[in-house]
Parts: sequence; structure tokens; C-alpha cells
Amino acid sequence: MLILHKNKIMMRKHLPNLLTLANLFCGVLAILMALSDRLIWASSFILLGIFFDFFDGYFARLFKVGGHFGRELDSLADVITSGVAPGFIMFQLLTHASKGMWYRQSLETVNWQSFGDTNYFLLPFLGFLIPLASAMRLAKFNLDERQTTSFIGMPTPGFSLYVLSLPLIYFYSEIPFFADLTQNIPFLVISTLAGCFLLNSELPMFSLKFDGYGWKGNEVKYIFLLLSAILLIFLKIIAVPIIIICYVLFSVIDNQTKKTPAK
Repeated sequence: MLILHKNKIMMRKHLPNLLTLANLFCGVLAILMALSDRLIWASSFILLGIFFDFFDGYFARLFKVGGHFGRELDSLADVITSGVAPGFIMFQLLTHASKGMWYRQSLETVNWQSFGDTNYFLLPFLGFLIPLASAMRLAKFNLDERQTTSFIGMPTPGFSLYVLSLPLIYFYSEIPFFADLTQNIPFLVISTLAGCFLLNSELPMFSLKFDGYGWKGNEVKYIFLLLSAILLIFLKIIAVPIIIICYVLFSVIDNQTKKTPAK
């Protein structure tokens, strides 16, 4: 019985870190798939990694085994799964949108006079702003004591969900407009720059962690979750980027509501 009790304690102690490592492993597989231009698999592995990321924190709080080591390991895993891997997906999306011109040309053959019109050979590398912005965001998160119950700036898994949804929309959307949008260069560029800005912005954003389940104090969370469920039912995969945009808008509304003094 004593041995079983010790094993149970050891399992509780190490389970969150094992889930974090599973998250990291999924991120590595996602990068491998993205490099092979298998974007559906890349998106799937990122999604699985985010699943593990959610539960490593859940079990750490449940078993009360959180610590500095787990916090740092979690951030390192998130840099890979929710930073580097989405960066490679965006790189591939921009490559397809620009007709792969980045590897067909070299600096010697570029017609610099028409660079702004026809040459996009550097454009896909814009996607690598995502891992840079994610690393900055996670480094600040570990040092920022304000982010215990909410976030300052968009959490990296949130923007990662936005990016991973784009190839899924391209392949599975039944609405041509949205599929075409994922191959639109201005849309991809704006999405990348806006996401990198939001990751490191000072915009407070609510967390979906509940201290209590009553309506008061959780109004924005419940309305957001209900709206998200409705969008997913009717729009399916198209709903994901819309939900992320709604999350930002709801956070702004939530902040304005808290700033408005009660009458």
C-alpha cells in the first residue's frame, strides 16, 4: 500500500510535465508536417498540442504541483507548438498565395524595378514574425505578475488556433469566398501583423478559467462561450477565426464595462 501511495504521488507530481512534453512533441511533429507541406496534419498536431497544453495546467492546479520548472517548460513548449509551428504554416500559406516565387528567384535575378508589383520571393518569410512575437509574449508572460487570472495581450494558443484554422478552411470550407480568402496575400499579411501586434499588446483579455460558476462576474465569458458554440454549429471550421476575433472584441467590451462606474 505504501508503494502504491508513493507511486500515486509521483504520478501526480510528474503528470503535468509529461503533458507539457506531449505538447512539445506535437509541436515538433507539426513543424515536420508543415515543412512537408502537409498543412492539415500540421494543423491537427498543433490542435492536439494545445489540448495537452490546457490539461497540463489543469492537472498542475488540481494536484497543486505547479512550480517554476513547470512554468518555464510550459513556455518553452508553447514557443514551439503555438509559435514556431504556426509560423511555418503561415510561411507555406504565403508561399502558395505568392505562387512559390520565393524559391524560384534569387537576389541576382530579381527585377528590383518591378519588385513591388510582381516579385514576392521574400514575402513568405513574414510568417516567421509569428515565432518571434510568440517568444516575446511568453517571456513577458513569465515575468508579468498581472497575468495571474487574466491575460495582457492575446495568449499564444489563441492566435495559433487562428492560424491553424486557415488551411483547414482552404481544404474543407464549402463556401468558396472563405477558401479564396486564405490564399489572399493582403489578408494573410494583415492577419500576421495584427496577430503579432495583439500577442504583445497591452490589451487586457479575459481568461476562460472560472473562480466560480455564477452569472455575476462571468457574464462576458458565458455569452462568449454561447456565441462560440452557435458559430461552430452553423459555420463549422469557418467559425474558428471568427471566434478568435470575437474574443478580442469581447475583451475590449469587458474592459470598457469594468471601467464604467456603476450608477
